Amino acid sequence: MRHRLQSSKLGRSPEHRAAAIASLVCALVERKRIETTLAKAKQARSLAEKMVTVGKQGTLTARRRALSILRRENCVDMLLKDIAPQFSNRHGGYTRILKLGKRRSDSSEMVLLEWIGIAPPERKKKPEDKKQPKP
Repeated sequence: MRHRLQSSKLGRSPEHRAAAIASLVCALVERKRIETTLAKAKQARSLAEKMVTVGKQGTLTARRRALSILRRENCVDMLLKDIAPQFSNRHGGYTRILKLGKRRSDSSEMVLLEWIGIAPPERKKKPEDKKQPKP
C-alpha cells in the first residue's frame, strides 16, 4: 500500500537515486544554482535543506553525517564553512525553486534550484573575437 509515500522513485534503483540526488546537492553547494527537472529539484531540495540543518550544528558528528550522505569531502567542507553559517539565523526554507518552462526535447518541466540569500558567482564572459575583415 502506498499510504502517504513522500518521495518519487525517479525511474532509478534506490542506490542510483541516492547517488543522483547527492550529486545534485553537491552541485548546488559548489555552484550555488543548478538547472534541473522539477521532480529532481524537489528531491534535491529536501536533502539540501536537511544537510544545511545538519551543517549548522558544526560538530564532528554533523560533518560525518553529511559525509556519509554526500560522499565528497570538498562538498562537505563548502557546506560547513560557506553555506551553513550564512543560514545561522534562518529556520528552514533555505532554497527556492523557480520554474523555467518546458524542455523542448521531451517537455519536462525545467526549474532553477538556488539558495535563498546567496548570490551565485559571476561567470566570466569570454572575450569577443575581433575578426579583421579580409581585404
